[in-house]
Amino acid sequence: MRTKLFLSTLIIAIITLTFSLLSVNFVFKQQFSVYLTQANETIIEQLPSRLSALYQMKGTWDTTALNEVTHSLPMGTVVTLTDPNGKHIATLNNTMESMMHGQDMGMGMSMGMSSYSAISWKTKTFTVSGPLGTLATAEVRYPATAQILNPQDVLFQSTVFRYLLFAGALALLFGIILSYFTSRQLVAPLRRLTQAANRIGHGHLDERVDLRSKDEVGQLANAFNAMADNLNRQETLRKQFTADIAHELRTPLTSIKSYIEAFQDGVLPADQENLSSIHEEIDRLVDLSSDLKDLNVAEIGALQLNLEPVDLTPLLGKILHSLNPLIQEKELTLIWRASQEPVTMSGDERLLTRLFYNLVHNAYRYSNPGGQITVALTQTSDSSVIRIKNTGMGISEDDLPLIFERFYRADKSRTRETGGTGIGLALVRQITDLHQGTITVQSKVGQETEFIVELPKKLKVAVD
Repeated sequence: MRTKLFLSTLIIAIITLTFSLLSVNFVFKQQFSVYLTQANETIIEQLPSRLSALYQMKGTWDTTALNEVTHSLPMGTVVTLTDPNGKHIATLNNTMESMMHGQDMGMGMSMGMSSYSAISWKTKTFTVSGPLGTLATAEVRYPATAQILNPQDVLFQSTVFRYLLFAGALALLFGIILSYFTSRQLVAPLRRLTQAANRIGHGHLDERVDLRSKDEVGQLANAFNAMADNLNRQETLRKQFTADIAHELRTPLTSIKSYIEAFQDGVLPADQENLSSIHEEIDRLVDLSSDLKDLNVAEIGALQLNLEPVDLTPLLGKILHSLNPLIQEKELTLIWRASQEPVTMSGDERLLTRLFYNLVHNAYRYSNPGGQITVALTQTSDSSVIRIKNTGMGISEDDLPLIFERFYRADKSRTRETGGTGIGLALVRQITDLHQGTITVQSKVGQETEFIVELPKKLKVAVD
């Protein structure tokens, strides 16, 4: 990539420089020709006054003086001088041959001669006046556009072009050096990103790229580091998930195995009490598999909502009534602040029941004996707000962003009996997202925890 970038930059620089030189050279030639043409026009306009002064100084048309005027005329100019009676006085002819007489012409001058005969011409007639009246009439024929045939003009033009080439070569040299270091500067961080990506691909998830630039490459590096952090976190959760699911499966299976072995050895009788214990362990396995299935279906977007009008007041009342025996057994105080008016929304009643049951049951589980659970239902014009608060151990700030991850437990020492599987809150978040709502949590360690669920009354339908 570095070679391609260097060559592409170099080619662009060469093309740009070439067109610039050609453009400058063309414009210079055009402007220089315009300048010479204007200078020739000025010389032609001054010709009558010069001839009049020459005649008055010599008192006659002196041939030597006229030759000096001839050499000062523009290249290719022919002046026919006649007296007032029409008699021919002299012809002033400044042609290329007369100018270059006695001098060697180079190739450039020969080329100038070849184009010299193809130019357009202009003619003017002037009256040469003196103190006593008209001295002569001058008919002037000269090129309409000046040709760069003068040796000094050609030398000036070639010198300018040489300096243009020198400046172009110098600019090209700096362009090569700049493109080399620029390509190196751009490719170096990309190589580091490639090496870091390869290391992450081989399992080194702690690999990071240290780039402090604020350009697009720096933004790419920041995105790469964020991706690596997320991969590392997901890998940690995956390992934790594997350990937790193994533990969740092993505990009931071990219990069932122990009971069966006891039955086989005759240590325990296969009576109603012992069979009920086995049945409870099997129910735990069924609940676990059901939780996992619902969570996975929700996460892949395959869980379909059966939308219908749902009144949240009786729904929450049923949930609290079903959990009331557990709440009383733990000697908790339940405060139910229902809305005075019906709070109806469009939703899936089965999933909403699962959502609020998990939250209230979670509040019961993490409340201290003799504590308090408060459930409040309010509404706005567009949404329903449910607040579920309990007094208890609380959640630390480090754990708050992670409590909705599957199998995550804030207290790693808790078992299923005391802390659940860690699937409930993950499923709560998925159901909330399906209903286009939001869920937030506020907690003070050692004091209380409050979950706030806000659900829209009408779901927005996606338009393809």
